[in-house]
Parts: sequence; structure tokens; C-alpha cells
Amino acid sequence: MHKGFLKWGAVFGMLSVMLGAFAAHGLKQRIGVTELQVFETGVRYQFYHAFALIIVGILFQKFNSKLLKPAGYCFLGGICLFSGSLYGLVWTQAKGLAGFNWLGPVTPLGGLLFIMGWLLLLISFFQKPVDNQ
Repeated sequence: MHKGFLKWGAVFGMLSVMLGAFAAHGLKQRIGVTELQVFETGVRYQFYHAFALIIVGILFQKFNSKLLKPAGYCFLGGICLFSGSLYGLVWTQAKGLAGFNWLGPVTPLGGLLFIMGWLLLLISFFQKPVDNQ
């Protein structure tokens, strides 16, 4: 097992629940419907990829592929760039802050990292497992 990915998966899973609750109970009175949907998309993809990190952490023992570690790092980076940029966009709009439009183009980079992580995970399943014993 790769405890680092397991720990990050648990942290991001916990934060997903906290941010989702914040959106449902505290944020929806302060922002518009579109911004709320954007925020919830960030939470949803963060939650999906928290599970992906846990899966990578567990599979690391059985499929000790050299691609699992980069897959996990892609998921970590994807969460930070994709979800993080969406949270940042909503927060700056809610606060009326200007000059943060550069966050918009960051989101697809995070999405690309998610795709790369899933591709690396898929390829790792076609590699011969390494005997850890």
C-alpha cells in the first residue's frame, strides 16, 4: 500500500464533505445559482478523485507498477488545479475581486491531469504485477 496516497485520499474526501456542506448551508445565500453549480462541480470532482487516490494507494501493493505513483500524483495535481481553480473563481466572484480571470484556464489543466491519471492507472493494469514478498 502507498500510505501517502491513502492519507491524501482521506484528507480530500473529508474536505469534500466539509466544502459540500459549506456550499449547501452557507454559500448558497451569498452567490448565484451558476456560481453554486461551479463550486459543486469542484466538490464532486474532488470527491471522485479522493476515491481514486485511495484506489491507487491500495493497488500499489498488488500492481506495483511504476505508473501508479505518477497516476496518484496526477490525481493530486488534478484536484488542486481543477477543483482549486473552481473554488478560487467562485470565491473571487463572491468577494467582487477583479484580476483573477487567469484561474479559468487553469481548470482544464487540472482536467487533463485527471485524464492522465486514469490513463496511467489503466495502463498499469496491463503490466505484469511485481511480487512484493
